[in-house]
Amino acid sequence: MSEAPWWRGAVTYQIYPRSFMDTNGDGVGDLPGIIDKLDYVASLGVDAIWIAPFFRSPMADFGYDIADYREVDPLFGNNDDFDRLLAKAHRLGLKVMIDQVLSHTSAEHAWFRESRQSRDNPKADWYVWADARDDGTPPNNWLSLFGGCAWQWEPRRGQYYLHNFLTSQPDLNYHHPDVRRAVLAEVKYWLDKGVDGLRLDAINFCFHDRLLRDNPPKPEDKRVGRGFSPDNPYAFQYHYYNNTQPENLAFLEELRALMDQYDEVAAIGEISSEDSLATTAEYTSGHRLHMGYSFELLTDDFNAAYIRSTVENLEAQMREGWPCWAISNHDVARVLSRWGNGDASPRLANLLSAMVCSLRGSVCVYQGEELGLTEAEVPFEALQDPYGITFWPNFKGRDGCRTPMPWNGGIHAGFSVGEPWLPVPAEHRALAVSVQEAAADSALNGFRAFMAWRKGQPALRWGSICFIDAPEPVLAFTRQHGEDTVLVAFNLSREAVTLPLPALGALTPIDGHGLATGQWDGEGLRLPGHGALFARVG
Repeated sequence: MSEAPWWRGAVTYQIYPRSFMDTNGDGVGDLPGIIDKLDYVASLGVDAIWIAPFFRSPMADFGYDIADYREVDPLFGNNDDFDRLLAKAHRLGLKVMIDQVLSHTSAEHAWFRESRQSRDNPKADWYVWADARDDGTPPNNWLSLFGGCAWQWEPRRGQYYLHNFLTSQPDLNYHHPDVRRAVLAEVKYWLDKGVDGLRLDAINFCFHDRLLRDNPPKPEDKRVGRGFSPDNPYAFQYHYYNNTQPENLAFLEELRALMDQYDEVAAIGEISSEDSLATTAEYTSGHRLHMGYSFELLTDDFNAAYIRSTVENLEAQMREGWPCWAISNHDVARVLSRWGNGDASPRLANLLSAMVCSLRGSVCVYQGEELGLTEAEVPFEALQDPYGITFWPNFKGRDGCRTPMPWNGGIHAGFSVGEPWLPVPAEHRALAVSVQEAAADSALNGFRAFMAWRKGQPALRWGSICFIDAPEPVLAFTRQHGEDTVLVAFNLSREAVTLPLPALGALTPIDGHGLATGQWDGEGLRLPGHGALFARVG
């Protein structure tokens, strides 16, 4: 239908390995478990999978603290398991993207173990080291996203090292050319294996300000951000100097030059900066990232005006690049809990999935989103996330969106024969895959129906977007690809709405998408609660 590269308009299914499927009974998901469930993933109608980190790690941040970029952690299996996974995914027509955590390593990585020993070893400058101030305090006021100072004292060197996240996640010094070369070699290892793409974690954190200037304070009314505890001091600063430095652009071009040596591979950059939309546009322009995504649709804000302004803001700045959207992932509360306002119905779950998959761009869908899962309540004594443990009870961390996938209604939901690393709530077992596959009106079957229908709609996959003025709670726009123009309208509320629309020409409703369908009588649009209308224009 198009000569567009596979990743444009693709729907990528995010797998959090710890919580997907456990095959050895230790209560933690593994790569063989993913292999076992790839047929299920393919049945959803998605185009690719993104696997969160499975590399050797002490698991202080559950794999986002990498001790060896080239080895599968024994918790998840071994490198042969990954090869089998890659081969089976490709047989099923699924592309495979893997997480690459490039801005920092684990404190147990061999590079850091050497770097911390002295100031004159071969890797002495591979991490961000700085002397104390005269009074012994850290070199500047930078803060860690996980709470408190971003500097940790190392007595062996008599210096502080930078950690933008946990103290066990020291930041690499990208100003050193040997670091950039070494990191690109780690990436090349997986590209040589045949992966189809990379999801680049915290990619705007690679460089720091050489002068180590203090971050300026942020006014109280501006102290908001994705996933922040109300009392997290990280929100008290403008983070102008500890990330998103201009030198990062040249590194992205180096990375892209490496990737261009391989056929049809793509990179999605995770971007969280003071102006994430502007950074996303900048990072996807020129010869840099293929796609970028930020956290604007991972907030609690849910209304048509907010969604429209977010997309239009990015569209206005992104002249060359391609966006990627997500409404759930492993770092934020599940979308039905954030946006449902107490409604967790299959109808709303399907509407939200259809909405994000109808915007211009590619999409990342988080495991369980297709089931309409809500955020799990995890008691303090069962918490695993260090972020949640630190900020309890004001902020409960990320465990609530990371509980195991429910495959059946059994005590451990078919996830494991052992005790799962996080508890599976009873309400999730009631929404298990086996339960929903037997119900024609389930969220799962609605998700599958929409994804199958979307594959035949080139305007939704690759077209331009133009929003239409409509009152709340209606989000309306057109998508155009060549001569094919499709009107899209979503009712974001539970109540039916009727409204006029500007003259667009003849409208022919498109059926088969599986959503509650609106009607157009030539003068007005009627949408049922959580309903939608797709119609060809002309």
